[in-house]
Amino acid sequence: MRVQNKSFWTGIVVSLLIYAVCEVLIDTGVLNDFAESTLILICINIILGVSLNLINGFTGQFSIGHAGFMSIGAYLSAIMTIDFNMPFVVALVIGGLAAAVAGLIIGIPSLRLKGDYLAIATLGFGEIIRIVWLNTEYVGGASGLSGIPTETNWTWVFLWTLITVVVINNFVNSTHGRACISVRENEIAAEAMGVNTTKYKVMAFVIGAFFAGIAGGLSAHMFYIINPNNYNFMKSFEILVIVVLGGLGSTSGSIVGAIVLTMIFTLLQDYPDIRMIIYSVLLILMMIFRPSGLMGTREFRFNFLNKKEEQHGATNTSA
Repeated sequence: MRVQNKSFWTGIVVSLLIYAVCEVLIDTGVLNDFAESTLILICINIILGVSLNLINGFTGQFSIGHAGFMSIGAYLSAIMTIDFNMPFVVALVIGGLAAAVAGLIIGIPSLRLKGDYLAIATLGFGEIIRIVWLNTEYVGGASGLSGIPTETNWTWVFLWTLITVVVINNFVNSTHGRACISVRENEIAAEAMGVNTTKYKVMAFVIGAFFAGIAGGLSAHMFYIINPNNYNFMKSFEILVIVVLGGLGSTSGSIVGAIVLTMIFTLLQDYPDIRMIIYSVLLILMMIFRPSGLMGTREFRFNFLNKKEEQHGATNTSA
């Protein structure tokens, strides 16, 4: 337990060092606005990838409606800041909670479905949400909602990324997380052992939806304007690709997948005509030569702490 705590706090310290270095580079102008925007996009994609990985990777449910939850968080948080002048963080939490409630309402009936049927149901949910925004004049309809204050910055997005990773990682390593993994491995066996599979699937769905809503709120307050077409099924597939590329069932993999995919999109911005072709070819090659993803099911670990602890224990034993 002590080694796990050391590893956890070392990870937090390393993350804070990365934040501090990037903050200094931004403040001194070494990183320009474009580089800062790329960093923010990477963090938003990490939140989306890690939250979907909880549903698809650890719980084994095939959900492709994550963009729907993201849009709920984006629109609700934008309305809170524009029409009600709420503080940014309060608006973000309200957007996340609204997405979580939607996840609960949709999850209870639909998570009794399995495999392809669940995928179709979640895809349909995402499209229904998009059509609702499209036909609601209060949020601008097809032209979108504009005038959103630019509140998202490196500090806010880093803080929420850290919260997302810590919360989901601790959930996965808890008793509830083990129950979710048992559902993924063999749902019938899990039920036979007394695991309430529907409860844990809904729980994973609600947590994943909450953080997708937070990511939506952060992106809405970065781009000034949001449009229903920003949250179509292609956005859901993009998030799914992040999870599959990094490795299903690996939080570290989702982080790596988000970084790689965002960098590919950024580097290919000068080649819009062939960007999707190159992007697709890279993904096909990845699936051929490394179908389990970049990280598989492995996680980043600070093994040197274990080695020191083992060496210390061996020394005490021999003494």
